[in-house]
Amino acid sequence: MWQRQIDGLSDVAVCTCAGYGSLDSLPDMAEAVLRTAPERFSIAGHSMGGRVALQVYRLAPQRVARIALLNSGYLPRAAGEAGQEETRKRGELVALAQSQGMHAMLRQWLPPMIDSRRINDTALVNSIVEMMSRKTPEIFAAQIRALLARPDATAVLEQIQCPALLLTGREDGWSGPAQHAAMSAKIAGSQLAIIPDCGHMSTLERPAEVTAALRTWLAQPV
Repeated sequence: MWQRQIDGLSDVAVCTCAGYGSLDSLPDMAEAVLRTAPERFSIAGHSMGGRVALQVYRLAPQRVARIALLNSGYLPRAAGEAGQEETRKRGELVALAQSQGMHAMLRQWLPPMIDSRRINDTALVNSIVEMMSRKTPEIFAAQIRALLARPDATAVLEQIQCPALLLTGREDGWSGPAQHAAMSAKIAGSQLAIIPDCGHMSTLERPAEVTAALRTWLAQPV
């Protein structure tokens, strides 16, 4: 997911990726990050990882030098019918992964997640499917439980005092520009980057543009 950015930023940063294993709560994932991270570090999170990054900041703001939230969100699961519908749809994906495997689930999950004009980009689609197929249905189910129980991070956004980047794709229908503009408005001095011709999977769809935005973010003094 992050390989192009790791390679592209190797001259200015030592980059590592967190692994969450079978953890099924965002606060637990954040604690796992803090156990292995340097004493002070910059953190970037994509999608669910952005929510983990917010929990990292909540737990240890003094350790976070910079924070970048990519294609992510901050609100809890909605109440009422909307929340029930999200639970149902995510549950259907888990059931598909468990009954037919990750590959079958991803072929259904992926199309709305990328810019619709790249649905027939075989190299991109296959690379995402193969990458995510390395995880098991059990890990997928654990991450869905974490997302459904996600805490409201509104207060965390308002507490952020370090350099912050909010980035998403202009065509991201899941966590799009309006949501990131709202997040940016809650963080004093934050930078908002909207990547054109890009959906939810920004680090893979537009790696050069994302890497450039992260390079500018990493150059901000702390």
